[in-house]
Amino acid sequence: MANNIRLFQKYIALLDEVYKQASKSSILDGDASLVQAGKNTNEIIIPKMTLDGLADYSRNSGYVKGDVTLTYETVKFNYDRGRKFVVDAMDDEETAGIAFGKLSSEFIRTKVVPEMDAFRFATYAALSGIGSATGTLADGAAVITALRTAANKMDEDEVPSEQRVLFITPTLRGMIDDLDTSKSKEVLSKFSSVVEVPQSRFNTEIELLDGTTSGEEIGGFRATGSDINFMVVHTPAILQYPKHTVNKIITPEANQDSDGWMFFYRAYGLADAYENKVAGIYVHSKA
Repeated sequence: MANNIRLFQKYIALLDEVYKQASKSSILDGDASLVQAGKNTNEIIIPKMTLDGLADYSRNSGYVKGDVTLTYETVKFNYDRGRKFVVDAMDDEETAGIAFGKLSSEFIRTKVVPEMDAFRFATYAALSGIGSATGTLADGAAVITALRTAANKMDEDEVPSEQRVLFITPTLRGMIDDLDTSKSKEVLSKFSSVVEVPQSRFNTEIELLDGTTSGEEIGGFRATGSDINFMVVHTPAILQYPKHTVNKIITPEANQDSDGWMFFYRAYGLADAYENKVAGIYVHSKA
């Protein structure tokens, strides 16, 4: 069975690649080198710096001493989900490996990633202090006007123009493209990247189904808020750190319930923002 386990481990190493290819929000993943592990496995420690402003310069006494305060904040992961699934024992190890590879990648692509995207966007949309607007965007001109308002708001709040990512539904992006005007191109140039997000993942509030309560056995999520039209995010404002693990593989011989391979998948992570950078998030949703 050692060969089988090693074969499955090769597929496990590819799970993050599947996530990167399918996820719409992975562009916001933070640099893990900037954080430290906390005392517990479900938390990280982030550095925060506070500086004094300028003071009057004196020709007699010179400079006024300023303080630099470097503190560390412990942040708990706010997303923790998992599932186990079974693949019937195959005649040879290669076939079993392919079955697991296809099953795991399809599970991540169709179940894990859409939920994680929806959770993140809903979490950011609910943060206090962010820029926001509501309304119906009936045509391309209305979309451009709304995007201009969002860009102006960030400019006035002194959010750097670099690393602004525009997340927008394919329908609204299509309205802009159909205009084919210099005005539309100029507005889109205000953003470093444009990512199209399906409406099914783009809502101001979602409910995570627990998988055990009556009516929630299938797991996943359901939207309970308003549809988001677009969201602008300055990436340095976001605290987003994902983890994906298959932490147990049980062979058919050790499986007490059936003649099948058992795989346990767990996804957990953090979706939040720095409290002094919430101006770097702007959400436009339907009324």
